[in-house]
Amino acid sequence: MLSMRNPILRSITALLPLAVAFAASAQTASPANASASDDLVVSAARLFDARSGKLIDRPQVLIRDGRIVEVGRVGDAVPEGIKRLDLAGMTLLPGLIDMHTHLDSDPSYGGYTGLQFNDRFWSVLAVKHAQQTLDAGFTTVRNVGADAWNDVGLRQAIDEGQLRGPRIVTAAYSFGATGGHCDSTFFPPSMNQKSPYNADSPEQARQRVRELRKYGAQVIKICATGGVFSRNTEPGQQQMSFEDMKAVADEAHQWGLRVAAHAHGASGIRDAIRAGVDTIEHASLIDDEGIRLAKQHGAWLSMDIYNTDYTQAEGKKNGVLEDNLRKDREVADIQRENFRRAHAAGVKMVYGTDAGVYPHGQNGRQFAVMTRYGMSAAQAIQAATANAAEALGRKDVGIVEKGRWGDLIAVAGDPTQDVALLASVPVVIKGGEVVKDVR
Repeated sequence: MLSMRNPILRSITALLPLAVAFAASAQTASPANASASDDLVVSAARLFDARSGKLIDRPQVLIRDGRIVEVGRVGDAVPEGIKRLDLAGMTLLPGLIDMHTHLDSDPSYGGYTGLQFNDRFWSVLAVKHAQQTLDAGFTTVRNVGADAWNDVGLRQAIDEGQLRGPRIVTAAYSFGATGGHCDSTFFPPSMNQKSPYNADSPEQARQRVRELRKYGAQVIKICATGGVFSRNTEPGQQQMSFEDMKAVADEAHQWGLRVAAHAHGASGIRDAIRAGVDTIEHASLIDDEGIRLAKQHGAWLSMDIYNTDYTQAEGKKNGVLEDNLRKDREVADIQRENFRRAHAAGVKMVYGTDAGVYPHGQNGRQFAVMTRYGMSAAQAIQAATANAAEALGRKDVGIVEKGRWGDLIAVAGDPTQDVALLASVPVVIKGGEVVKDVR
């Protein structure tokens, strides 16, 4: 389910630097890494070990220059005069990771309602969305599709300390076949609207990978099948050939990039896995063969099984067209049951929400739905921590251990018994800086 806005508002002429859109916010924002050089020791009642899924009692975490340098127990010696944060009675966890977001999309504007705004409107909204995401406890996200390089500029501004937000792994433009889900499909021929990155052959697919990487893509996102929030496509339709997808995967892997494929339909899922795609997004209509192939090839599934609750309740009011809501209804329960089947079969799973289809900052609401459809609370948390870090190929996030970024969250109580605690996170630490504390 690509963003409600992106399929109908993809601009092919937006060339203004994203920094212009961020300037006003940057003047008042607190630098995200202002305190990164300060040492901090964090203690709590419990720590979630993302590798084992178990809790460790009375943890003490020492962070220096933004990185974890020691994970011990309360009472261990620490440098004199160090700043302390005692989270008595709380559970520490690694900063959470959402593997499927669209930070420059806002579900308040569905269908054609977004056309009333300038292209840079979405660039500015992305700043707020990044802050909401970080405050929700998600210290890392993978943004799998944005317009006008919005996510790349946003990442750069956050990394420079000009804005508050999560660490962002950027895909820039997602792409696929002409007329497919990643194309602009809502307008008549007279408007000549199309994605600048359509790929209709293996040669074009390779070129798109190179172009996107050149300008800031850190992951490649393709649309293998039709989608829910595009026009004139059906979720089950395969829209990229095996040969096209293999060219994308081979080229991306040559450059050291991983590939995510929007794929609702069973045949598109199977061909994407065979082609070497690393993560399958949505996977709504996956069949037994797709499940077998995912296990065989080690592909990860990122299944957004919460957002239909929002889209069915609010979509019509937001302007979403009935045909899109119809497709949303048709795949919702099937996707959730297939989530259950894939998990029970032992397929590797990561946490991806499609934030932007529903409001940013509500990312943590999906945990409870994952447990409703077969996961234990610990497994759902691992999907958003250790599993996500592995799927990203990152060894600096996702686990509380020496050498990784000092990205931590804390909740009252035990989230392995009540995972709904993660829907509202009171304490967030990014790179050793306490960016939120509302205990």
